[in-house]
Amino acid sequence: MSNINIGINEQDREVIAEGLKCLLADSYTLYLQTHNFHWNVTGPQFRELHLMFEEHYTELSSAVDDIAERIRTLDVAAPGTYKEFAKLSSIKEVDGVPSGIEMVNILLNGHEAVVKTCRKVLASAQQADDESSAALVSDRMRIHEKTAWMLRALS
Repeated sequence: MSNINIGINEQDREVIAEGLKCLLADSYTLYLQTHNFHWNVTGPQFRELHLMFEEHYTELSSAVDDIAERIRTLDVAAPGTYKEFAKLSSIKEVDGVPSGIEMVNILLNGHEAVVKTCRKVLASAQQADDESSAALVSDRMRIHEKTAWMLRALS
């Protein structure tokens, strides 16, 4: 870490960044899973799911950049490999190609997992009075809660 002075001590920056790394890993894993499902969905709901998954992975693509840049703002290196993401993520990879409704349920569980990760990071950001990280995480949590609600309506 270099010598930065943004009103958050080094220890708090490290704790928040570690939580953000998990959020980044969850978000990237969910992005990849959603993109995979977009490519491979079949069945009677093909068009609806194909387009919805595209909306979701496009939104997640922007999110991972925002999260990684926040980690860097805290002067911590952001993870950027599949190996690191697999170690940090609470979302596990899926083997094979599930049915469309199984894809919906898998993604629903993924979004709910991200919400839980957000809650943990939000607590450490609030405790350190890091409004910027708290705002980012709060926004992410709201998006994932809404997406989970929409996916739940399909299952």
